[in-house]
Amino acid sequence: MSGTSPARRREPRLAAGRARTLGLATRGTTAPNRLRRVDRWIVGTQAARLRAAASPLVVDLGYGSSPVTTVELYQRLSRLRPDVRVVGLEIDRDRVAAAAPAARPPGLVFARGGFELAGLRPVLVRAMNVLRQYEEAAVAPAWAALLERIAPGGLLVEGTCDEIGRRACWFAVDRPPEASSEVPGAPGGPVGTPRPRRQGRTLTLAAHLPSLARPSELAERLPKSLIAHNVPGEDVHTLLAAFDDAWRRGAPRAVFGPRQRWTAAVESLRADGWPVRGTRPRWRLGEVTFAWPPVRADADVTVTAPGGRGGHDG
Repeated sequence: MSGTSPARRREPRLAAGRARTLGLATRGTTAPNRLRRVDRWIVGTQAARLRAAASPLVVDLGYGSSPVTTVELYQRLSRLRPDVRVVGLEIDRDRVAAAAPAARPPGLVFARGGFELAGLRPVLVRAMNVLRQYEEAAVAPAWAALLERIAPGGLLVEGTCDEIGRRACWFAVDRPPEASSEVPGAPGGPVGTPRPRRQGRTLTLAAHLPSLARPSELAERLPKSLIAHNVPGEDVHTLLAAFDDAWRRGAPRAVFGPRQRWTAAVESLRADGWPVRGTRPRWRLGEVTFAWPPVRADADVTVTAPGGRGGHDG
C-alpha cells in the first residue's frame, strides 16, 4: 500500500519459553531422495556415533510438505541400528498431520517442534534447507538453541542442497561429550552464540559429478552462514578458488571420468596444505570434507581468522 514500508520478515523466536516452538514455517519444498548425499555421509561417517549411543535418537528438523526424506533417513539409519528412533519435527501443524500415515512407531514418528527440538535430546540432528530461508543473523542463535539441546557427544548437521539433491553443502558441528552447558563456538562460557562461519567443525561439499563443470558451482548451495561470504578475502572464496585451480590442473584425468578428475583435485588440495578429511573411497562419491575453518598445514592462521576445531572424516 502506498506510503507504507514493505513488510519485514519476522525473526525466529529463539528466546521463547520452554512450551513454545522456536522458529518459523519454511516453504517446505522437498522430493524423494533429495537428501541422499547427506544421508550417505551420515551413514558412512557417523555409524560409530550411532552405534555407541545408549539411546539412538535422531531428529529430522523441518522435513517440509512431505515426510518422504524423513522416512528415507529412518530406513537408512535402521540398517545401522535397528532400534534407532527418528523423529520428524515441523512447526506447521498441517504438515505434522499429513505425515502421520507415514509414521512407524516407535521407530519413526512425527511431531510439532522447532529449534527447541520439542524437548528431545537427540544424538544427531539433520537440519537441511531450513536456515537457508532465514536471515543470516538468525543462524547463530539457531545453532546455539540446537546445540544446547543436542545430547552431549551429539552432532548437528546443517546445510543446503538443490531441489533434486545433486548438489549439497553442510556443516557438521559437535556437541562436546562432557555433560556441560558449553557448546562449540560459545564465547567462553555457557551456551551463547556460536559463530557458524568461523566455528563449524567441518564443511562437506557433495555433487553429482557428471553435471558439475567446476567445484565453485557448489557456491550456490553453501550453508546460509557462508553464502554471502563467497567474496575475495573470505576463507570460503579462497578455498573454492583453490579447488577450481586444482580442478583445472586435473583436466588430463577427465579422460578417465569425472570421479578421477574430482579425486585428483582433492588430492592436489591436500598436497597444497588444505585440511582435507577422509580418504579416496569417499572422494570418489563426489564428496570432500574440510576441517572448518580451513587452517592450511603451511600456515599458522586460517585464510582470514582463527577459530573452530578439527573435523570429522568424510
